[in-house]
Amino acid sequence: MAERVTYCRICEANCGMVATVEGDRVVQMRPDRDHPLSEGYACPKGIAFPAVQHDPDRVTHPLRRRGDGFERVSWEEALSDIAARLGALPKESIGWYLGNPAAWSFGHAAWARGFVDGLGSQHFYSSGSQDVNNRFAASALMYGTPLRIPIPDVERTDFLLVVGANPFVSNGSVFSVPRVRDRMHDVVARGGRVVVVDPRRTETARNFEHVALLPDGDAWLLLSMLHAIGPSDPGLASLVAPFTPESTAARTGVEPGVVRALARDLAAAPSAAIYGRTGSCLGSHGTLVAFLLDALAVVTGNLDRPGGSVFAEPAVDLDGTMQRFGLASYATRRSRVGGFPDVLGQFPATLMAPEIETPGPGQLRALFVSAGNPVLSVPDGRALERAFGSLDLLVSIDLYVNETARHADYVLPATTFLEREDVPVAFLPFFVKPFIQWTDAVVAPRGEAREEWRIIDDLARRMGIAPYSVGPLRWLARAGVRVSPQRMLSLGLLGGPRRLTMSRLRAAPHGLLLDEHHATGGLREPPRLTPPEIVREVESLAAAPAPDPALPLRLIGMRELRSHNSWMHNVDKLMRAREGQRLRMHPADAEARGVADGDLVQVRSATGEVGGVPVFVTDDMTPGVVALPHGWGHRGGWRRANAAGGVNVNELTSAAPESLERLAGMSKLNGVAVEVEA
Repeated sequence: MAERVTYCRICEANCGMVATVEGDRVVQMRPDRDHPLSEGYACPKGIAFPAVQHDPDRVTHPLRRRGDGFERVSWEEALSDIAARLGALPKESIGWYLGNPAAWSFGHAAWARGFVDGLGSQHFYSSGSQDVNNRFAASALMYGTPLRIPIPDVERTDFLLVVGANPFVSNGSVFSVPRVRDRMHDVVARGGRVVVVDPRRTETARNFEHVALLPDGDAWLLLSMLHAIGPSDPGLASLVAPFTPESTAARTGVEPGVVRALARDLAAAPSAAIYGRTGSCLGSHGTLVAFLLDALAVVTGNLDRPGGSVFAEPAVDLDGTMQRFGLASYATRRSRVGGFPDVLGQFPATLMAPEIETPGPGQLRALFVSAGNPVLSVPDGRALERAFGSLDLLVSIDLYVNETARHADYVLPATTFLEREDVPVAFLPFFVKPFIQWTDAVVAPRGEAREEWRIIDDLARRMGIAPYSVGPLRWLARAGVRVSPQRMLSLGLLGGPRRLTMSRLRAAPHGLLLDEHHATGGLREPPRLTPPEIVREVESLAAAPAPDPALPLRLIGMRELRSHNSWMHNVDKLMRAREGQRLRMHPADAEARGVADGDLVQVRSATGEVGGVPVFVTDDMTPGVVALPHGWGHRGGWRRANAAGGVNVNELTSAAPESLERLAGMSKLNGVAVEVEA
């Protein structure tokens, strides 16, 4: 047996791991005690990952549709036919959807976008519109670039305000912070405070101060906190003037005195860090909420200062490089359907169905889906399934025949994170400390699995295109010179602020801790507090619709410690310790509907319904709010996941373009009006 140092690539903590390998099998994963950030911690998902690596349901050979099933084919057969079928289509009609795990591969996302850009298509989609694109849009509006994102300086702060995030389960997001429990408890241990604002008393909120907020009330709460503080900027002061804590109480469910005290204490703290995540992203005004979180940091003097919200200077200057080549884009293009702005070249994933079904120039006719399962992750996945029938070609690159891949013409086998070399490039700006780590592949790929970037590169060669978004790389490709992700990384390291070399990086298997804290004082220009897009969004709050009395409850999503989106429900070790998907409901709401703990219920919204969901009655819920985990309702080629039951919560959400948040095209997945019936 041999031990090989690596790191986990399931969530953004990127915890250090040690794999025990026997022959070609990974027999054990354990936390890396020598990792400078995670220091011997890993969650159950990382430890259980060998079950994914060696899952008998995993796709390990190219598959081609044959009738209602699939047959094994060679890579040559698959790629030649795919290239030929794409060659018969207008290049601008070919698109790509990137799933969440693509961010953990340092070549995958860049080559996928490069492929679409090389075609001259604008059909580039990702899970970001169900997750994080509003954060990028807010940064573009405030700082002039979508990639300038502040993170909480949790190790030096006196007051940590957490809005719509549950780090004890997520381990942080857009904030890579291994051992997050310890770091948050340390804030209190040194005499500070942690306040969690959420409609549910989450696993994180149970350990600290909790302010119960009504779903989709975030914008009103933050505006009323700014009002209570009294911004010195005249434009911002005028903008927040109507939003007194008394006037917003009906929207937030928070007593005016609580709002004023929270605002006063935040402003008076020696230092304060402000953090929001998916709970604050997926309502009706996600970009506005992300913007207001940073505005709070500005008006309290906590932006770009120790203990406040700080900007990382990563070893690879992603922001500078992408700005230089025009890739750090926001609203430089508009979607064909709905006219939504691009965010880093991406358009809302919810638009894929209407883009497929709406005729005209640029109609989407062929789609690649890599490391993703949009049938379960976008609103109204059944509409997307119906639209797939209109495509000329659907190709899935994945580990499994998931609910999306089962509709594909081809399913191509990808490597797991244990089968490839990597650097967490996408997360370097978000690590709690300046840090970088290289890992070699732990084992060779199973069967005929290939890295996604290699699949893309091979296909691009067959089609005669250069899969690069950067002009100079396209010119080199025309001259017969193609680069690899490792070569691009080497150039990025040498050109970055730390001037690192690959040899130095590879000589530190547990990673390089580059400094104890992020430097401050580097904000390049004053933040823009009243851009016209934000002013219009605030003004639109006055027209927010009144609640529908026929749908009196508000549905929110939630994440669970032993689950990750839709792709880890085939792991028996994780599923054995679960009770399945359950609808969380407050005792008063359950009693009013004659529902008891464990009863099966139907959940109905204005656009859909799901049934057979067991209820979990708990006073962790705010009255009037119910919560249902996402990523369930499996009907794919994974047996354990299918047997787990559950429903797809996104069938309750609207896929209509007019239902999307306008500034970033975010799906509305929180605060959905529903009713629950036995």
